[in-house]
Amino acid sequence: MRYYAQPLSELIGHLSKLPGVGPKTAQRLAFHILEMDKGEVKGLAKSISEVKDKLTYCSVCSNLTQQDPCHICNNPKRTKDILCVVEEVRDIIAMERTGEYKGLYHVLHGAISPIDGVGPDDINIKGILPRISDGVKEVILATDPNVEGEATAMYISKLLKPLGVKVTRIAHGLPVGGDLEYADEVTLSKALEGRREI
Repeated sequence: MRYYAQPLSELIGHLSKLPGVGPKTAQRLAFHILEMDKGEVKGLAKSISEVKDKLTYCSVCSNLTQQDPCHICNNPKRTKDILCVVEEVRDIIAMERTGEYKGLYHVLHGAISPIDGVGPDDINIKGILPRISDGVKEVILATDPNVEGEATAMYISKLLKPLGVKVTRIAHGLPVGGDLEYADEVTLSKALEGRREI
C-alpha cells in the first residue's frame, strides 16, 4: 500500500539514500521541500545539478574545484615545500579553518581498509610520488586517528622514507576514532603544532 503520491514517495526514497538520513528524516525533509517556495526549490535543484556538472577534481592535489588546478595549488602565497596528506576533501576545509597551515594538500579519497577491501591501489597514494620530486621537503600525514588512518599513514611513511623526505604525523590531540571534519580549530591547531616524525 502506497501512503504518498509517487513523486513524493520517490523524493523520500532519494533523500533516504543520503548518509545519516533515515526514513523519518527523509520524510521530514520531503515535506519541508513541499512547503518551500517554488523559486527556492528550483534553486536547490539547480545547486544539486551544478555540483555534479561544474565541479571536478584538481589534477594536482585531487581537491574539488571549478578550475584546474584548484585555488590552493594556484596560490603563489602557499608554501610549496610542505605537503599535507588528508583522506577526504572535507578534511582540507577543516585544516584551512585553523588558519595555521599554509602549505599544499594531497587528497587520498579514502584510507587503507583491508576489511572493506580497500588497498593502497584503491586510493590516491601513487599521486604523492611525483609531487615529492617537485621540491617537497616535508609530508604531513593528517589521516584520521583510527585504525584505517593509522594503517594508511604507516604505509605512506614506509613508501616515502627511502626518498629522503621528512615525514611527520599530526599529533594525537584528536580523539581516537574521530574524524578531522568534526574537530574544532584549536584541537587541529594543536595537532599541527605537535606533529612528529614517523
